[in-house]
Order: sequence, then structure tokens, then C-alpha cells
Amino acid sequence: MKLRHLTAVLATVTAAALVVPATASATTSAQQSADVAAGWLARQLADGDHLVTVFGGVAYPDTGLTIDGILAFASAGVANPAAGRATTYVAANLAGYIGDGVTESYAGATAKAALAAEVRGLNPASFGGTDLPTRLRALLTPSGRFSDKSQFGDFSNAFSQSLAIIALDRTPGHAPASAVNFLAGTQCADGGFPLDFGATPCVSDTDSTAMVAQALQATGRIAKSQQGLTWLASKQRAGGGISVGTGDPAVAPNANTTGLAGQAFRAGLRLAAAQKAKTFIAGLQVGCAGVAANRGAIAYDATGYNADTVVRATTQAVLGLGGRGLAQLTSAGSTTAEPTLTCP
Repeated sequence: MKLRHLTAVLATVTAAALVVPATASATTSAQQSADVAAGWLARQLADGDHLVTVFGGVAYPDTGLTIDGILAFASAGVANPAAGRATTYVAANLAGYIGDGVTESYAGATAKAALAAEVRGLNPASFGGTDLPTRLRALLTPSGRFSDKSQFGDFSNAFSQSLAIIALDRTPGHAPASAVNFLAGTQCADGGFPLDFGATPCVSDTDSTAMVAQALQATGRIAKSQQGLTWLASKQRAGGGISVGTGDPAVAPNANTTGLAGQAFRAGLRLAAAQKAKTFIAGLQVGCAGVAANRGAIAYDATGYNADTVVRATTQAVLGLGGRGLAQLTSAGSTTAEPTLTCP
């Protein structure tokens, strides 16, 4: 679940092309930008049903990234057949992603798979032959933390805790109070939230704060959520972008972090900040001056289109362009279209 770290590594690769506006006139609305971004993303599905991570020039099937695609399709409200095929792929490859449930069981992956099922209108208690909410609740520790059960160690963090709370809150049993209290209690003195639990000093993280704010908002911890959003908004640049990690102004803002933040701002009714995030993301979208096959994609940052980072960047950027927060996100009503950018 530590997608932020992978993104940061991949972002070091030299960019391949310049970013151009979403349309020739740069007047495309945020929702239209989301539509064509999701349409481009649908056309990146390997074998028509899953996304891949490219590292070191090698493509690897990535179930977690495929789920990110499912969420992006729902957020944009398009590519419903593609989302269905991707969901089938996730269900078929579930054990390798979430663990066998005996010696290996991963909190973040289990939560993310449950959320994908919910967004698709499926029962997470029978998704891929697995009762995901029950599996997830079994990973709840007395402290309220959802922890991995693994011979390789516990890699649970703010992302996995937030996803678990959001996914379980969408079930009839709702999220355990102890889990919500644990997450709220990780807040740093400045109002933000850290990625890793128990570290001293407490260092707020932009991606994590966006996720935690959504989880706390969904479970009624409004004051804590708003404090997190206030810290996050303080890291937003004049152009609307937000950088990974601490939000250091010396670090270039990126589409992934800004996409997560934009969705959190919208869910928390920070509409001015959400609009600024949309503007930044739309400015990274490949438009009519770009290579035809790349049009609609959203680059990781201002260095431009990079094949190694663009798929993950687009999945998370779409979340900041339109649609609902994770607690209410649904694919219901999505169209079959896989929109392309209309160019002169």
C-alpha cells in the first residue's frame, strides 16, 4: 500500500515529452478532463482487464494499480465495461494480492479490494470467494490498528488504516470505533497526519493526510478531519499543486498527491482548494499537441509524459478532477464510453 514511495522512485526517470493543455483552447472542463483521462486509462488495460507497473523497463501485472483504475473509472463515470473486466481480474487474482488468510494477510490490500467491490456494487463478503470484511476485522489489534499478518513484517500504515475504515464503514457493521480512535490519535501537532505510526517526531505527510481526512470525515470525526485539511491546504501552491511527503516547497508538486488531496478537499467541502487542485491537474493533461496515443493522459509532474509513471499518475489524478469521495464513490450510472480527446 505504500504507493507514494513507489511513485517517488518512478518519478526520477527522465520525462519523454512536454505537457500541453487538455484541448487546443485550454477550455476543457474538469469533468471533461476526467472523462478523457479515464478513457485513455481504459485503453491501457493489458489484455483488456488489468494495469501494469513498469519498472526498469519491465512491465508487471499490478492488482493494486488495477483497483486504482476501477476507482478512477467510477470517479469519472465512464468506461463501465472496462471497469467490470478489471473487477473480474481483481477477483480472480485476489489471493496473491491480499494473502492466503492463514500465514499471509495484508490489511491495506484487503481493505482496498473490499472498497473496489463496494464501489462496483458487489458484496465484499463474497468477493472472489472471500469474506473481505471478516478477513479485515480479524487484522484489528487491541490498539485499534489494522496490522498485517505476515512473515515479512507489518507494513500497515495510514493508507491501510484509512482504507480499512472507509471500506468497513460502508458495510452494515460500520467501522470499529477503536480503529477510528486509533487513527485520530495519530495526528501530529501541526494538524496533519503521518504515514508511519509511532515515529518520533511526528511528521505530517500530504498523501496520508488526504486519506486520513476522508476516513475521519466518513466516520463523523469532523473536527480532526478539518484540521488535517487545513494543514493540507497550507501546503498547496499558488498554482494548486501539492508535493509528496511533507509538502516541502523545494519539491515539485505532482498529480498523484494533488489528486488525492483534491478528492479530500471536495469531500470536506473545501471547494476553493479543490478547484485549485483541479486546475493544476488539468494543466498536466496531454492535449491535442501531444502524440495521439497519449492524449488524455495526466503526467506525474511538469516534466511531462513519462511512460513509467503516467498510468499511476492518471489513476490518482482523476480522483481530484471530479466525482465523489471514497466513502460515497460508486460506479452506478457510469456510461460505457471510453472518451477520447476531440482535436481539430
